Amino acid sequence: MKKYIVLFLVFSFGLNAQEKLNVYFDFDKHNLNEQAIKTINTWIAEGKNYQVTKLYGFCDFKGTNSYNDTLALKRVNEVYNFLRESKIEVLKDIEIRGFGEDFKQSKIQDENRRVTIIYTSKIDKVVEEPTKPVEKQFAEKIKSAKKGDLLKLDNIYFYNNSAKVVTKSEPILYELLCVMVDNPTLKIEIQGHICCKRPDEPEVISTARARAVYNYLIRNKIDRTRMSFKGYGVSRPIHPIPEKNALEEDDNRRVEILVKEK
Repeated sequence: MKKYIVLFLVFSFGLNAQEKLNVYFDFDKHNLNEQAIKTINTWIAEGKNYQVTKLYGFCDFKGTNSYNDTLALKRVNEVYNFLRESKIEVLKDIEIRGFGEDFKQSKIQDENRRVTIIYTSKIDKVVEEPTKPVEKQFAEKIKSAKKGDLLKLDNIYFYNNSAKVVTKSEPILYELLCVMVDNPTLKIEIQGHICCKRPDEPEVISTARARAVYNYLIRNKIDRTRMSFKGYGVSRPIHPIPEKNALEEDDNRRVEILVKEK
């Protein structure tokens, strides 16, 4: 007899009022630094359906007006490209402005070196999804797993340098959700891994990806006390880095589930 469950999933209706996110830059730089990338990826990992409507660039007062105007626009362009690569919806007629130093400056100079992302997010509303059969592949792994086992979440893919899950991987998240619903005593750690980087590089993206899976389960009413997440960067590769081919890169770029309690 097939097993069916009814789940309450998060869908989106309407738009909220405009919100903003500030991304900060190093002195006299327009490239996104580690903290800026982490800020954006953490925002993306919250999993809302964003639409970016405005991008405003700012600088501190050091340098000429002309230089700062150009630097502000370069910062905006850097953020714009990162958002597009991360598959975040950007309004076609987005308002882009570089204020340079021509605004009310903060006494804290670090706060003046920024890009402000103005966006809307669709309102989350809980609705009942039609009954679906439970997926079996990951469920079978969990059935035979014991405490301490590490299970790969197959076919979970993200956009390049992003924590946004590609559309074709959404059924895998749903399968994990089904497993968590069917096994109410199961406690897990969600582990993120990346490929192709030097072992001494930070774990920003891998952490954001693990958090994205965690947030998906939270939004769908899984108790947060049953879960944790951690990014391991490239510290635990299956194949040595640099990888020899694309297949090895795919193996290293993964999400794994550690069974903590069952």
